[in-house]
Amino acid sequence: MELRHLQHFVAVAEDQHFTRAAERLMVSQSGLSASIRALERELRAPLFVRTTRRVTLTEAGRALLGEAERILAQVRAAHEAVAAVQGVLRGTLALGTEQCIAGVHAAALLAAFRGRHPDVEIRLRQSGSLALAEEVAAGRLDLAFAYRTRDDSDQLRSVSLAGEPMTLLCHPEHPLASAGPAVAPHDLAGEVFVDFHPDWGPRRATDAAFAAAGVRRTVGLEVNDVHTLLDLVDENLGVAAVPRHFRHKRESLAAVPLKGTAEVVYETVALLPPPQATSPAARALMELLDAGAHDCG
Repeated sequence: MELRHLQHFVAVAEDQHFTRAAERLMVSQSGLSASIRALERELRAPLFVRTTRRVTLTEAGRALLGEAERILAQVRAAHEAVAAVQGVLRGTLALGTEQCIAGVHAAALLAAFRGRHPDVEIRLRQSGSLALAEEVAAGRLDLAFAYRTRDDSDQLRSVSLAGEPMTLLCHPEHPLASAGPAVAPHDLAGEVFVDFHPDWGPRRATDAAFAAAGVRRTVGLEVNDVHTLLDLVDENLGVAAVPRHFRHKRESLAAVPLKGTAEVVYETVALLPPPQATSPAARALMELLDAGAHDCG
């Protein structure tokens, strides 16, 4: 099995189109098709279902995709490791992050990284924690800053960045703003919540806190960015349970501690592949982070 065959297979799987994949790889479409057919003959299984508009993965293709991505990521890491031994860090740093992760200021960290390693191409993807964990485990990202969504495994490890309690944000004229020094989940039954999509870290932490308390809640307004969430709460359209550091983003809102949720702390982590599969660029970024980074403000 040749690496170029795997590279061609992954490109077609990503683009779901032979012509677009051939253009991206800068190879002829006939050459790309021949490469895929050679891989299918070697594996004795069809990898794609072809139509006039697009191609989709077969069951065998889906099984191969994750392994192919991991193999290519390990090959890239090997090339970069050799370059690092020679004193020059090259290649690509593929980083994923949720919005406003406590324990790291991603923009400042990347600026410091670029200043120290100008020959490394930086690629950044913003997404929810669950998706980011899957991307790192599959080898599509070198590392990610996210909420802890699962235990470490042979494909994914985590380095703790910060832990903090959850806080309720509401409009200053909302009755909960003067409810007392703290509120518990059962005090919030019947409230309309503004929250993130289910794979985002703050949403998962809040869901876990209310599930542990046995309280059902209604998420009436679902968003995918921090500032829209704060705008909706600021218009008194709902309340939001968020990591404590979010309160500093909108001083006009009332912030009330959530009691009874100490066992459900919002913990942010750096997600990485196993040490032997961690790229030199990812290790260099973590070294900069260890040297000193600031919380997102």
